[in-house]
Amino acid sequence: MKSLVLALMIPTALLLASACGRPEFDVVIRGGTLYDGSGGPPVVTDLAIDGDRIAVIGDLSDHGGRVEIDATGLAVAPGFINMLSWANESLIQDGRSLSDIRQGVTLEVMGEGTSMGPLNEAMKQEKVERQSDIEYDVTWTTLGEYLQSLEDRGISTNVASFVGAAPVRTHELGYEDRDPTPAELERMLQLVREAMEEGALGVGSSLPYIPAPFASTAELIALARVAAEHDGMYISHIRSEGDEILAAIEELVTIVREAGVRGEIYHLKVSHKRNWDRLDEVVGLIEAARAEGLPVTADIYTYHASSTGLNYDLPAWVKEGDHEERIERLKDPAVRERVIAETEMIPPEDILLVSFRNEDLRHLTGKTLAEVAEMRGTSPVVTAMDLIIEDDSRIGTVRFTMSEDNIRKKIALPWVSFCSDSASMAPEAPFTNAQPHPRAYGSFARLRGKYVREEGILSLEEAIHRLTGLPAANLKLEGRGTLAPDFFADVVVFDPETVIDRATFEEPHQLATGVVHVFVNGEQVLRDGQHTGVTPGRFVKGPGWVGSD
Repeated sequence: MKSLVLALMIPTALLLASACGRPEFDVVIRGGTLYDGSGGPPVVTDLAIDGDRIAVIGDLSDHGGRVEIDATGLAVAPGFINMLSWANESLIQDGRSLSDIRQGVTLEVMGEGTSMGPLNEAMKQEKVERQSDIEYDVTWTTLGEYLQSLEDRGISTNVASFVGAAPVRTHELGYEDRDPTPAELERMLQLVREAMEEGALGVGSSLPYIPAPFASTAELIALARVAAEHDGMYISHIRSEGDEILAAIEELVTIVREAGVRGEIYHLKVSHKRNWDRLDEVVGLIEAARAEGLPVTADIYTYHASSTGLNYDLPAWVKEGDHEERIERLKDPAVRERVIAETEMIPPEDILLVSFRNEDLRHLTGKTLAEVAEMRGTSPVVTAMDLIIEDDSRIGTVRFTMSEDNIRKKIALPWVSFCSDSASMAPEAPFTNAQPHPRAYGSFARLRGKYVREEGILSLEEAIHRLTGLPAANLKLEGRGTLAPDFFADVVVFDPETVIDRATFEEPHQLATGVVHVFVNGEQVLRDGQHTGVTPGRFVKGPGWVGSD
């Protein structure tokens, strides 16, 4: 039966072209073990690419391609989808997207709460002033203009984005802690409509980060309704991933129910050891919502440490206003005393300092907050405030707050897809000026190497489905996430016996291994493990896009 199905996938035009004795295709990948992204069992067969599309899947022994690839013993899969990418600026610096391409990622999905548009003039100025190692001109105003600018400059991966609830709010209210007026809210809704019509995937929120905590549930429901009108998604870094996580998930479920929208939880986790045993209750809440018929899903990265700013634990009130106002506030002795009294920080030995804006502080990269506090003879909270002032930034950190056992439990959940929650970078300057979380280089390879091959937590076909077909369906992307004729030729060829992450917390700038070939829109970006230099990536529009290519 399987051979009959494959035979039916070979068009009559192919048979006619073969009779003429010329190569029928741009590329033929022969004899690979093909995983189509559906989660079904693989089949050993051939795949042909013509232009930017998959032309044929089936026995092509009598047919040729201008490029021939022997994939015997290798897995052939759809390109992987990074559900939470911070490649916003790194792709401006380096369009190769090397750390992700080397893992098989062909689509970077951005927009965790903030996005590169919409912008007003004050927001543009702030974006320029807050740049560090990566410097660029802000030549766009809307999110769609930014994404198109990436395609125009040349990138190796495809890109898509949610419109951030935070910039929509900042556009109209700045960083004020108050509800929008009816007129302001209407303008915010219009900004979301315009972003959706430009191709945004939906609305993304990141509720612990200023100004997002100032948004009420009602405000988020209103924004999510506009996304739903355009068949988009509401996706959220929920308000709490620790002590208040159950209430935070209930809020997301309420937004999904009231707005009639698909919903996803960014990097689902239960933080702090005292909460680790609550994961089953968290999963129960989500599965109860799914049983109700609500389309709620989640994504994760495959590590037990998170990464955020050193200012994360400081009270929300001290972070109100723009950056300069926050820094000045932290210099006020009365404010500092109140922050010391109100801040509950995780153990400082679990906070690793990984990126600084101030070159004079970069010698502290790789040290824990506990170590720096001891060096300076100040408490961890005071040390954190002082460093933020001296660096004139939030300072990047890695935080060891999660359980490895919980990572395994989450990987096994059928409604979970995967992300890096990181920029896509390369082991060279300016990226090596910081010590990023190893997830930037290894999240997707780690899934297939450690958790599939070594630990057997899920099958390879299921892992590939959750890297491809599942997120593509959740995002309602047409023509991607599956290997099938007429779908875009985003194709990964890798060795399931050797694929592995190499990045560590101590030495993160190490590329993953085991991915042999990568095609993006039919062009070969990775050949025999080496980047070819081509940049065929495109702006992938969401289902609400109004326009024509």
